[in-house]
Amino acid sequence: MEALDDTILDAIAAQVRAHPPLQQETVIELLGEAHREPRGPAEATLIRHHLGVALDGALARRDRGLDVGDLYQEGSVAVVTAVEEYAARAGDAAGLRAYVKRIVDLHLDAALEREQEAKRSEEALVRDSRLLEAAQLELVHRLGREPTTVELAAFLEWTAERVDTLWAMLAEARAINDVTLLPYLDDLE
Repeated sequence: MEALDDTILDAIAAQVRAHPPLQQETVIELLGEAHREPRGPAEATLIRHHLGVALDGALARRDRGLDVGDLYQEGSVAVVTAVEEYAARAGDAAGLRAYVKRIVDLHLDAALEREQEAKRSEEALVRDSRLLEAAQLELVHRLGREPTTVELAAFLEWTAERVDTLWAMLAEARAINDVTLLPYLDDLE
């Protein structure tokens, strides 16, 4: 996978090098045009020439939960938003790059936080699934029968809705896993 990541990164870097930062006079001219004609060629040029900010932000956050390609994509969206907003309010050309950087940084940090939160949620789901299965086994052993949802909820000190939701998720995951494994099982016969 690393070779693929390097290839993608090389392509991104080549794109960024093809559109280096612009001279201040050019930025002034393009911002004026972009303010008069939103989403026109001047704005597109400003966006292309600020993609290096997205790459810099992505590289600065490598190995923090998202790969550089995904971070660059997120940062590119932030560049578009930042340039559009800055041009719409007729911002000063001298502050454009700093504004784009600030928006890209905020956007990338938020993307990483969303990724971390998703990971924490997945880990909690796995932990709760294991607890539910262990509780089910323990209650089968104690009761000599399958426990009810209410019994499982009481044992785990959860709500019945939480138990039902988690059982439904586990059943769906098992069904998907079973369908995925069928071709391999057929090969074993």
